[in-house]
Amino acid sequence: MTEFAHDQVVPDKHSNLSKKEQVAGMFDDIAGRYDFLNRFLSAGIDISWRKKAIRQLKDKPHDYILDVATGTADLAIMASRLLEPGKIKGIDISDGMLELGRKKIKKLGLQDTIELLNGDSEAISFNDNTFDAVTVAFGVRNFQQLEKGLAEIRRVLKPGGKLVVLEFSKPKLPFVRSFYNFYMKIVTPNMGKLFSKNRHAYAYLDESIKKFPEGKNFTQILDQIGYHNTYSKTLSLGICSIYCGEK
Repeated sequence: MTEFAHDQVVPDKHSNLSKKEQVAGMFDDIAGRYDFLNRFLSAGIDISWRKKAIRQLKDKPHDYILDVATGTADLAIMASRLLEPGKIKGIDISDGMLELGRKKIKKLGLQDTIELLNGDSEAISFNDNTFDAVTVAFGVRNFQQLEKGLAEIRRVLKPGGKLVVLEFSKPKLPFVRSFYNFYMKIVTPNMGKLFSKNRHAYAYLDESIKKFPEGKNFTQILDQIGYHNTYSKTLSLGICSIYCGEK
């Protein structure tokens, strides 16, 4: 497996724990404020980003969906409403995030449609050719080994099944990039520290975005793993991107 620069980016450089262990602990720490900070720091734009990602699956019915790095189940809940699948499984390595996700699902009465499980993207506990579609929102940056996680996702997709990835990216327009860099380097970590008491989490966000292989670099990785019909779309002047590929 190829090692990418972002694979080495961790929340705490002084910790002896693996990236996977650090990421799980980080999200456990910030789980209680995660949804609030998402809405606050993105000014609510993240909701429209998720909708646009889910619309990539509107071309045909998807009865059985896997949501990887499901977190508090925002995307899974939205997918259940927009796509009306028979079943959605959500997996995540953070029990703290899953606990909050389950509460949201129960409150909305979606227990029969959505089930959340503790699960590792690099060792998915489902058989080959199980899912019609797999979604990952703001999670692939956190994979300890990017290629391994993407290959595992392809393994559990049915032939013809589709992967949809939603991930942060770096804007290309100079004036947008300047504001974005200031916001991500100064505003986001300090607001994260103020509201979640964990500055590492939002400093890690900025560094991991900077080193993540985006655009054509990411679709080329999908191609090399064996996905086809790959494509990408930028959103909000390049702040976020959608990546898709089929098995």
